[in-house]
Parts: sequence; structure tokens; C-alpha cells
Amino acid sequence: MSQLSSLARLLAVETGRAQPVRTVRHVHLSDRPLVLVTAQLAGEACAPLAVLAGDDRARPRLLVVYEPRNRTQRFTWAADLAEIVLGYLDRYAVEVKDQDPDIEPGAAKPEPAPDAPQLLVPNPQTVGFLRLLGRSTRFRKTAGEYAVPEAVPLLGRWLTYYSERTEVTPSALLLPLTAVLTDHWASGQSATEDANLGALLGWIDPPDGHTGQQAARIAEDPVRCPPAGPVTDPAWDNDVLVHLTAAIRDATASGDGAALARAQAAMDGALRSQLQPTWELMWQGIDLLRELPEAASVPRRWEGDRRSFTSTVQWFRQGGAPQPRRDSAVSAARRLARLEREQQQMVVQCAFDDPLVLAEYRLTGEAFAGQVTWTDPARLDDSGSRAVPRPLITMATEDEVIIETGAELKSPARPGQKVILKEVLPPESPGGTTYVTLELISGMGHGRTPRPGSIPEFGEELTYTSLSDEFQRPPQFPEREETPWTHGGPPVDYVPTDDDAREDWS
Repeated sequence: MSQLSSLARLLAVETGRAQPVRTVRHVHLSDRPLVLVTAQLAGEACAPLAVLAGDDRARPRLLVVYEPRNRTQRFTWAADLAEIVLGYLDRYAVEVKDQDPDIEPGAAKPEPAPDAPQLLVPNPQTVGFLRLLGRSTRFRKTAGEYAVPEAVPLLGRWLTYYSERTEVTPSALLLPLTAVLTDHWASGQSATEDANLGALLGWIDPPDGHTGQQAARIAEDPVRCPPAGPVTDPAWDNDVLVHLTAAIRDATASGDGAALARAQAAMDGALRSQLQPTWELMWQGIDLLRELPEAASVPRRWEGDRRSFTSTVQWFRQGGAPQPRRDSAVSAARRLARLEREQQQMVVQCAFDDPLVLAEYRLTGEAFAGQVTWTDPARLDDSGSRAVPRPLITMATEDEVIIETGAELKSPARPGQKVILKEVLPPESPGGTTYVTLELISGMGHGRTPRPGSIPEFGEELTYTSLSDEFQRPPQFPEREETPWTHGGPPVDYVPTDDDAREDWS
């Protein structure tokens, strides 16, 4: 936790309301996202109990598994969920153009679809549930013994794809709402308590006449505000769910159709009462996020999501194999390197987009802000074959400057320009003014005379930082066929088998 976040939490406690730690929204929000609020059977790794799903706030659809331990009912439920999810995805997939068959796979990046489907869930635990659900369904056979409806394996492949995209920091295809909200607001409670969507929203947007602490305490009452899933309240399980499932079993065993219909209706009502409050909280959180202006770099990151979605649609259409249970050593290393690079790029983009984020780096010494007090716009460097402009500027700052001389810096106000830190003159007394001399090395045009407006003017307020998101060549990894023996040697070609679908918990 940064110093700024800690201060914001203290202010939240003092004021009784969560404090913003971002001035803009750093994630894309779809005009019509698909919201999924799930419930699973307690004590089971992946036994779905119910889901409230839809992209219409006023008309969610409830799907229930009346006997979660019954394999047939689980996959019937999965088929119904596939109807909702795949129907939503298809509205965006129709815009994806098929790749030219003459182009080698991966030889050219596909033109991204105009938009991509976005899924929103309450918390990271629901993402984990969807990941397991995808893993338990994507290898299922649609013919032969234990056949499932054709839509079930495709649903599993899409759920696996979406859950894996959450590992890509810039991705907004699948967003857990508690994580997004805590990125933009600091509450007066612990990070563990922030995992409760109702309590978190209580701090961010408390009802009239309540403080954030009071609203959070109300939200933590499982009777008034049931948990956001996927695990239900244990007391509700023991007092309500057990009796509902027992009534369904008794009616099924007796063959009493009317009693079975009544028992199922009772279970529908009980589960809706558990999921509906979270459904309302989801849209409340979405409304709060929409009030924040979108950060400048968000469209660029969303383009990456659209391109990834487009590639996946094309892969599925061309009959590509489902995702393997485990990556090979080389593909895992490449993926890790890519994730690290993309995370660093997003860190820099957020800092350049948002002065509150950049302020955190000023506190750590990775950035400083000040005013231009002197310029030498006509300075030339004639040490090479031809003289090139190398203007100098001096800035006065109250920040502590711990960046080493010779470092390359950038300013969010002038992102296309690089400067080199030439000299730091520390203050004469503690808390005094530090003077920093910078040499401009780019962003001034190609002539001998700098382009007008390319040199900071006297009195201009600027912030400079050592953060950079410039392209870096990825590490060189061996080809799959050259995987060293220390990492298992060359992997065999992946061919899906019946064993892939076998899980102890599926």
C-alpha cells in the first residue's frame, strides 16, 4: 500500500466516506456488459447452484441447479448458461471477419472487431469459479457416453479464455467489480473487508444519513445483504437450502409432480433472494464507475482486448483445439514475459493519465514536479559530425529528487519528448527548494532550430518521471522443439483425449 493510499484510508475513517485515489477511470466499461452473479454449493470445488445473469438491469435471468451433485442437472444448467453467454458473445462475433486462408496463422494481426463483449462479476472468487467451470466443461464430448449438449464445451472454452484474460493486467474483458472499485477508491476498512461488495459500496456511496462505517456494518449482515458469491452464507445453507433440496428429493422420489413444482419454485425464490441484492449492487457500482471520465490510454488497451477477442473467434471458427490443461515450458515462459511487460506498460500509462497516480511516484522519488525558472533554447551540441539542438532548462521543485544524473525522463504533459537529468542542486536547508537542470534530447523537430512550442517556457509547471513504457524487445526463448531437458524436453503435440475431461470435482 502506498503512502497516498494509506492517507486516503485515514481520511475515509475521519470523513466517514471512501476517498478517491484516481481522478479518471482506468478501465473500459461496455455500454451493455453481461453481468454474472453466481452461487455454488459450499464444500464443493465446482458444483454450480445458481446464476443470475443478463445484460438488462431490469430483467436478469435466474438459472438453478436443483440437485448440484447430480451430473446431468449440472450440465443441463451449463447448457442453459451457454444460451445466455454465447448468445451475448455472438452479437459481437458477427462483426469479426474471417481471416484470409492464404495467410499463415499468426503471420499478421487480425483487424480488431469494432467492439468486444465484456463480462462483469462481483469479485475475484467468482472469476475463480468461472475458471473451474470452464475447465470442467471445455473437454466434454457431445456424443457417446456421458454426452453433453453441443454448446457446453464451447461455453467452457470461452469461460477459460475470459478467466485467463484476467491475468493480463490491461485487459477489461472480465472484470471483478470489487477489484476495480478498490483501484479507484480507498475505504476506511481493511483490504479483506473490501472483498465484500456491499461493505465496499457502503463506504463509497453510503445511503443518506449513514456514514460509510455504518453502511458497511449493515452490508455485512448476511440476512439483510447476502454474500456476493459464489459461496453462500453457511447459516442460510443450514437453515434454508438443506430443507429445500430435501423437499425436492422427496418429491422426486415419490413421483409427485405438483409437489416437485412447488419445491422447485420455493428454491427459485430462495436463491433469487440471495442473488438479487448483489445484482443491484453490481449495477450501483457500474453507475459509480461511469461517472468517472475515461482515462486517455483506455481506448488503446481496449483495442488490445478487441484484437484478442477477434483472434479467438477466428481460432474457434477454424476448428482450433481447446486450451490445454497445462502450458508447455516455452509457452508458459513467453506468456509470463508478456504479462510482465504489459503490466509495466499499464503502470506507466496510468501514471501519465492520472495526476493522483503520478503523485504516488513523487512520494517514492520516481517523479518530481516543479516550475521552469531558466531556459537556454539556443544551446547546440557540436561534439558530433553536425551540431544538433540540445536546449537546457532549470526547474525549481519542493520534491525530493533521488533520480540519478544521466537518467532519461519524460513528462506526461510532453509524452513525445525525452530529457536527460544533468544536475541536481540540493536545497541549502531541509525543506528548501531543489534546482534541477535538464537537457532536451528529442521532441523538438528535425531542424537545427527547435520547433516552436517544443521547449518549456519560463514559469511553466511540469512533472518529470523516470517511468517509461517504451517498447522493449522480448527475451529470446527456444522453439518448442528445442525445449531443454531441464524443462521436460520437447513437448508432444497436444491432442485432446477423454482423460482431459476427468476431474475429481467435476
